[in-house]
Amino acid sequence: MATLGERRAIASPALARILVLGAVWGTSFLFIRVADRGFSPAQVVQGRLVFGALALGLFMVAGHRRLPRQRRLVGHLVVMGVVANVVPFLLIAWGETRVSSSLAAVLNASTPIMTVLLALLVLPAERPTPLRAAGIAAGLGGVVLVMHPWSRGATTGSLVGELACVGAALCYGVTFVYTRRFISPLGAEPVGMAAAQIGSGAVMLGLLAPALERSGVHAHWTAWLSLVALGAVNTGVAYVWYFQLTRATGAAASSMVTYVSPVVAVVLGAAVLGESLGWELFVGGAVVLAGVAMAQTGRS
Repeated sequence: MATLGERRAIASPALARILVLGAVWGTSFLFIRVADRGFSPAQVVQGRLVFGALALGLFMVAGHRRLPRQRRLVGHLVVMGVVANVVPFLLIAWGETRVSSSLAAVLNASTPIMTVLLALLVLPAERPTPLRAAGIAAGLGGVVLVMHPWSRGATTGSLVGELACVGAALCYGVTFVYTRRFISPLGAEPVGMAAAQIGSGAVMLGLLAPALERSGVHAHWTAWLSLVALGAVNTGVAYVWYFQLTRATGAAASSMVTYVSPVVAVVLGAAVLGESLGWELFVGGAVVLAGVAMAQTGRS
C-alpha cells in the first residue's frame, strides 16, 4: 500500500509523469504490431534491443556514468537480459502475429499478479494476506476471461498467441522477484544496470540470430519507424524515466503505470489498427486491473 508521502507524490505533478510513461509504454503494443508487418519477431526484438542499448548508451555518455563492474552483478544482469528482455520480447512479438495488440496489452497487464504470486512462493518475507490472495485469484480469473478459450471464435493459433503473451507477463514477474532478491541489495546505479542488461540481451540475441532468422529485411518505412521508436524511446528512454519516477515517488506510486498502459494500447489498437474489441476484453481487463489493485493494496 502507498505511504502518505507516496500518495502526496501522486497528487503532485508526478501524476503527469506517471501518465506520460504509461502512455509511452502503452504505445509499445502498437509499434510491435506495425513492426511485425515488415520484420520477423526475432528481427523486431533484435532491433528493439539494439536501438534501446544505443539510447541508454547515450544517456551513459551524457551523464558520465559507468557500466557495472562487479562480477557478481554483471552475472545477474546477463541473466536479466535473457529473462527480462530476450524471452518476453520474443514472446510478445511472436504473440502479436496471432492476436491483436489490444489483447496482448491487457494480458501483459497481469504482470503485477504474476509478480505477487511468485513473490509469495519464493520470498520468505512475503505473507499471503486474504486481500492479496483475493487479488491474485481475481487477476488470474480476469486473464482467463480475456482469453475466453470457450468461445466459438477461438482458434488454436490465437490461443497459442495468447499463452505467449501470458508467458511474457510471467517472465516479467520472475524478473521483478529476481531483481528484488539478487540485484536491489547490491545498490548499483540504475541507468548503468539497464544499459548493461539491454546491451547483453542485444549481444546474446545477435549471436543466436543465424539460428532464429534467415529471411532478409523488406520492411516499409512505417515498420522501421515503429522499430526505432520501440527501441530508442519505449525501451531505452522509458527505462530512464521509470527509474527517475521510482526514485521521486516510490515503487507503489510508480506502479500506477500498470493501469495506464493497457488503456492506451486498447484505444490505439481500435483507433489506429481498427481492431475489434469484444466484451470479454473490457470486462476481463477490468477484472485483471481490479485484481492488481487488490494484490498491491494487500501487501503487508
